Amino acid sequence: MTHPDPVRHPFEAAEASAAALAEATGVERHDLAVVLGSGWKPAADRMGDVVAELPMTDLGGFPEASVQGHGTTVRSIANGDRRILAFMGRVHLYEGHHPNVVAHGVRTAVRAGCGAIVLTNAAGGLRPGMRPGQPVLIADHINLTGRTPLLGPNDDRLGPRFPDMSTAYSPRLRALARSVDPELEEAVYGGFLGPTYETPAEVRMAATLGAELVGMSTVVESIAAAHAGAELLAVSLVTNLAAGLSDEVLEHEAVLAVAAESADRMGGLIAQIVGHI
Repeated sequence: MTHPDPVRHPFEAAEASAAALAEATGVERHDLAVVLGSGWKPAADRMGDVVAELPMTDLGGFPEASVQGHGTTVRSIANGDRRILAFMGRVHLYEGHHPNVVAHGVRTAVRAGCGAIVLTNAAGGLRPGMRPGQPVLIADHINLTGRTPLLGPNDDRLGPRFPDMSTAYSPRLRALARSVDPELEEAVYGGFLGPTYETPAEVRMAATLGAELVGMSTVVESIAAAHAGAELLAVSLVTNLAAGLSDEVLEHEAVLAVAAESADRMGGLIAQIVGHI
């Protein structure tokens, strides 16, 4: 049976993937989903007991992830009486994917019953005082990708034509996260298309616009989550200072190294937060 195309039929594709997930895991509904960014994969080991793990491609609508540091499986995890859906990586716009393909994981999670979505990523820090290895809550974003998963005719089954983004990053969940770790700071995330790291001039532009973090993911998924009415929490791990703010050469391997050093702590943080949602 041919799986619906998430580009032309995003609702049907998400429904079909959610049904395939329920059949493969034996779990009819999950409570919340976590999408793991660059280098965050080991963090999933701290989230609970893995009930099932399967390739995302088995669910239909998911292409193979091609970026180092991103996994290609999805886990069903038991955390107390909650069931977590953990995507062990993501695909990106810069890999050539349509925004609906990038958003397919979030939409599948919502159709699988998830009322809350936790997005994670690796990001460059702009704000003075930010340091590599620091987790930061995203309070808002600036979409500099020029892409959105809502382009074209709206499917009301996914969400309204004109979704409100003013509280897309749930104030309730951010307050909950700060109750778990009072030292968590908040920042505005500037989402770039990539795959080049931002130029120093682009970093200065982003800072002028109000961005305090920069990266190449998250904004498309955040729009899809808000469109679907899901509560959203997003956490960036600062893996480097943004271009022009230090003398270091930006390399993906260095980003992954910082993420690996922080993975256990980040997994514990996310597990605690998830346990309170």
